[in-house]
Amino acid sequence: MKLCIAEKPSVAKDIAHILGAGTRKDGYYEGNGYWVSWTFGHLCTLKEPNDYDAFWKQWSLESLPMIPAKFGIKLKNNKGVKKQFKTIEKLVQQCDEVINCGDAGQEGELIQRWVLSLAKSTKPLSRLWISSLTEEAIKEGFNNLKPGEDYDRLYAAGMCRAVGDWMLGMNATRLFTLKFGGKGQVLSVGRVQTPTLAMIVDRHHEIESFVSETYFELKTVYRDVLFSCTKGKIKTKEKGEELIQSIHGSEFIVDSYEQKEGKELPPKLFDLTSIQVECNKKFGLSAENTLNLVQKLYEKKLVTYPRVDTNYLSDDIYPKIKGILEKLTPYKQFTDKILGKKIRKSKKVFDNKKVTDHHAIIPTGQYPSSLTLDEKKVYDMISRRFISVFFPDCKVSNTTVVGLVDVLKFKATGKQILDPGWRELYQSKGDNTTGDDVMPSFEKGERGTHKPQLQEKHTAPPKFYSEASLLRAMETAGKQVDDDDLRELMKENGIGRPSTRANIIETLFRRKYIERQKKRIVATPTGIDLIGKISSDLLKSAELTGLWEKKLRNIEKGTLDTNTFKAELNQMVTELVADVILNRQKSAPPTCPKCKKGLIATGKTAWGCLEYKNGCDFKIPFVIRGLN
Repeated sequence: MKLCIAEKPSVAKDIAHILGAGTRKDGYYEGNGYWVSWTFGHLCTLKEPNDYDAFWKQWSLESLPMIPAKFGIKLKNNKGVKKQFKTIEKLVQQCDEVINCGDAGQEGELIQRWVLSLAKSTKPLSRLWISSLTEEAIKEGFNNLKPGEDYDRLYAAGMCRAVGDWMLGMNATRLFTLKFGGKGQVLSVGRVQTPTLAMIVDRHHEIESFVSETYFELKTVYRDVLFSCTKGKIKTKEKGEELIQSIHGSEFIVDSYEQKEGKELPPKLFDLTSIQVECNKKFGLSAENTLNLVQKLYEKKLVTYPRVDTNYLSDDIYPKIKGILEKLTPYKQFTDKILGKKIRKSKKVFDNKKVTDHHAIIPTGQYPSSLTLDEKKVYDMISRRFISVFFPDCKVSNTTVVGLVDVLKFKATGKQILDPGWRELYQSKGDNTTGDDVMPSFEKGERGTHKPQLQEKHTAPPKFYSEASLLRAMETAGKQVDDDDLRELMKENGIGRPSTRANIIETLFRRKYIERQKKRIVATPTGIDLIGKISSDLLKSAELTGLWEKKLRNIEKGTLDTNTFKAELNQMVTELVADVILNRQKSAPPTCPKCKKGLIATGKTAWGCLEYKNGCDFKIPFVIRGLN
């Protein structure tokens, strides 16, 4: 018998139906040479500190750092989980082969491997790797099962991620709680949540300390078009009024009038972050709500796998595009316009180098029915974006007019849509397709009266994060990046993974470190206080955390050894504990309290004075239990 293990009962049911395993048993399906069972997501978790050493049960600075010699896993303490695991364990021992049918991603791989490890499986392992749950995709996947070892690196990266989160989360939470927490107060610190919180707190301080400055801009209106003086900001009102006086009575002369035809490419297909950003902007949906909605659409076989970080499709998808478009009957008015000719194939859409485990989120072509209002909104957004990339570019006319009033130069720009192209999919929804003014025609040398004006303006503070802008900041390790191509290059250094960022934000809400004020995300006094107590850049810096995230990706690619990563992790946590306990700053190591000459440094088993060669014996020993 072949044992298939899916990540959810609903997926197991679909797989069992397709494989002909039609007999329902307690915890699995049976038939046609197959057993099909399931997990409920995570059945297993990493062991708690006291599972390794009883000494670690008590929270104390003396027990830190906690670095197990070898990490272990255990079942979650849940009656239903234990019962289902017993079923899987029995089937693993009796089957001839195991087929891993978990979600095709790092987290899905980790979930299944932990279960198989705890069940002591020694059976041959195959991998079902699919991007949608349609019958066609599942059948194709079973016809092309992959060897389980092809995904060993994916599992290694997932394991290192879990270990890293345990090491920093367990040690740093106890460290800062014991060092700075009040009575009964737990200061929760995490590898991704803390730098995310730090970005929000930093923005709070920037806004709090911002001092607005008044400035002026010289404008003039000619033929109902507002022109701006190229001098830019004017510091004082007196200077502005002086400039207005200098051109009083002078005519406006058109110095140049330029129209250039250009084109606007369709927006990129959705990855998880971009669909979360778009849904937050347009519908006010949280990142977690959007992920749940796309996940439901995936489980209803309407869209492809959602937890992806690419906006591209692989070349092998191109032959399937026509069939998907033909099935999107609710959008027939649009699809008919591109099905009658060769379907566009752009490098901005199809690029094998930009696709790893999965491609961008696209509709499968299944007819949408029985959807909630929010599901309809998200499905419509994904479908329109998919269709739009096969439409022609939008053709525009960009107009620039430069005028002279005496020696002062004024400028105005505008845009006109010549051929909407892909924008046609959004015009019917009432979207603003340009955001720019349509310019009348001008002729060089024409002149006439105008109405100058001095506008008073004020410098604005940075904006509070919204959930959309926070997701983008996490994606680019805190850097403000508007360019799509540049943002694509920076994804490897983002903090967290697309699939985990929504949960990180929700964790900060649950712990009362941040709160929502309409669309704003605002740090609470508790969150501000916590970040104020953390001096370590390792914990607060989005950039450093992003570099660590890149190492995890390199493990997945096979370019970084897991032992190297773990050794760096051990050193990182050891130094962090030493720095906090001794109130040591990286830039200025503390002076020895005994000899007042040497500096305190971290060794393998102690923090001690560097003047030990000259007789200073100051040393604070510590034990890395399980290693020493």
